[in-house]
Amino acid sequence: MKQTGKHYFADKDIQVILGTLLRVGVIASMLIVFIGGLIYLSGYSREIIDYSVFNPSKTKYSSILAIFQGLSALDGKAIIQFGTLLLIFTPVTRVVFSIFGFLIERDYLYVLIGLFVLCVILISLSNKLVG
Repeated sequence: MKQTGKHYFADKDIQVILGTLLRVGVIASMLIVFIGGLIYLSGYSREIIDYSVFNPSKTKYSSILAIFQGLSALDGKAIIQFGTLLLIFTPVTRVVFSIFGFLIERDYLYVLIGLFVLCVILISLSNKLVG
């Protein structure tokens, strides 16, 4: 760890860590979605889909618990949904790490702003906004 003045990390080090976190999260989610797509196509490639009618009973993986149950069965649809969840939670993780970075730097104004942003994201991801 670098120690410059009262800071344990230089600003550049934190930015490199956060940039790497975003890159790794996006690449990992892309690979997971790709693998899930291959598994899905290997099992459902002959199925004819009617896009003119929406059937809500086919939304099998609409909860996180259902996605993890589908992952244990190596279902392609669940793997694709998991990759999508990973892509959604990558920026959330970045906000959390930013908050800790600002705490390390003792920049409390940005800690409060980061906490506010995190609260907005978490409330918007919950079902509280959807009637």
